Amino acid sequence: MTNKGFTINERGQLNRFAIEPKIYVDETPRTGFTEYAEKLNGRLAMIGFISLIALEVFTRHGLISSLTNF
Repeated sequence: MTNKGFTINERGQLNRFAIEPKIYVDETPRTGFTEYAEKLNGRLAMIGFISLIALEVFTRHGLISSLTNF
């Protein structure tokens, strides 16, 4: 008999140990050319491109000239 995560045996004794959850394996791929990886790569590329444009606007120099002047 179960009651809110605890079990009671046939003699009416309460088992205070929690019932273990069911274990499952997530089969979705996390590496390679997945939709999530492609979206993340695209978003990071857009952030980098906008950052380069902002660098050129604020410094009045291009990327190559900024790197050669340091």
